[in-house]
Amino acid sequence: MPDEQPVRLHCFAHSAEGVLAFDDWAAHVGPGVEPVPVHLPGSQPRRTEPRVTTHEALLADVLPRFTEPQPGPYVLYGHGLGAMVALTVTRALHEAGLPGPALLAVGACSPPHAPAELTDARSATDAELLHLLSGKGAVPPTSDEGIWLRTMLPVLRADLELAQDLDEAARKPSPAGPLTTPVLVVASQDNPLAPPSTADVWRQWTGGPIWQRTVPGHHFFVRGRQLPRLLGRACRVTRRLVREPSPVG
Repeated sequence: MPDEQPVRLHCFAHSAEGVLAFDDWAAHVGPGVEPVPVHLPGSQPRRTEPRVTTHEALLADVLPRFTEPQPGPYVLYGHGLGAMVALTVTRALHEAGLPGPALLAVGACSPPHAPAELTDARSATDAELLHLLSGKGAVPPTSDEGIWLRTMLPVLRADLELAQDLDEAARKPSPAGPLTTPVLVVASQDNPLAPPSTADVWRQWTGGPIWQRTVPGHHFFVRGRQLPRLLGRACRVTRRLVREPSPVG
């Protein structure tokens, strides 16, 4: 209906710098959907704040925005590391007995218990890390690798530290039992970090329905138009199926 609140699509980026990828999503998600980039400490406009590197610090910063009543159903999307952030928030709401997202969408990310070379690369040297990132397509294709590494290395190190802590926290059994939240897994055919086959492994993380979609591109398909269009359609389906935020558990 015309007077309905738009479905809020809260977006978590693959890094503090990556949140800029969501800047033009409003032009592509379609009607009835409002993309809301989530700015973690260290990203604009919070660049002067220390980056979060632990499960506890992340939830202390992010969770309060979701514990207040929401104006209708909402959706979480996380890309890369952002997918782990979105999962962490969803689990925390579930464990607190609070209404959670009507849909959890994850992209370009393997689930917590799957092997992850980047998560395990925190102790690598700069050269080893760059070699791994380049081989996995995780360096932006338009960047000069040397300049990119010098600029982004502190960000990357912090991201890897956070990723490992979120992974370890997610592996612990939830006292509230498994999620029942519907999950949409988005992958790209040419992303060796998280190939389409990871969708089957994500099934272990929810008792609710799960869907998989594959889009063109590599690890950074978040920058294309296909992903926001896909998520916009998913949000509108969510609007029809769920008129109010539903409990996560």
